Amino acid sequence: MIQARPNLRQRGPLRVFRELLETVVLMVTIYALVNLASARFIVEGNSMLPNFRTGQYLIVSRVNYLLGEPERGDIIVFHYPRDPQNDYIKRVIGIPGDTVELRAQRVFVNGIELDEPYINEPCSPLHCPDRTWRIEPDTYFVMGDNRNESSDSRSFGAVERRFLVGEAVFRYWPPEDWGVIHRLRTPEVSTVE
Repeated sequence: MIQARPNLRQRGPLRVFRELLETVVLMVTIYALVNLASARFIVEGNSMLPNFRTGQYLIVSRVNYLLGEPERGDIIVFHYPRDPQNDYIKRVIGIPGDTVELRAQRVFVNGIELDEPYINEPCSPLHCPDRTWRIEPDTYFVMGDNRNESSDSRSFGAVERRFLVGEAVFRYWPPEDWGVIHRLRTPEVSTVE
């Protein structure tokens, strides 16, 4: 025969305290696990227009890059290398072993021009002068989608892996922008070893 559990009033004060304590410990544990696995990020600035704008709230997965490597096209959040107190959001353009080249205001990775449907206006000659970078181990070349208004690897160099916070995976504010952040891959570009 199964006995029903007595309600809280029928229990002693010690049992009520214990149940409350267990509930609080469970809530703190869940909160800590969620914060270890993810971070919240508020977009500031125009560097990722038209895809991300000031005031959007994002969830950033810290776990994705514990289990794997960033890939071209990922939207990442990282600590700005020159001032790690500030976080930036950018798109991964080059991964370790890649050669990234700006030529005639276009982006080439390992000699192949990137198809970039995520940018609205071409980069100006002032912001995209011809230049080439070789991406070293454990570093990532990142650029803002709004090339003419972005401080990115063109100015501060490739971002070391140790500065990565994680991959932006979900937009949750404002409500009309709510949804999964889709990855945009460039499978036709292979890394030169």
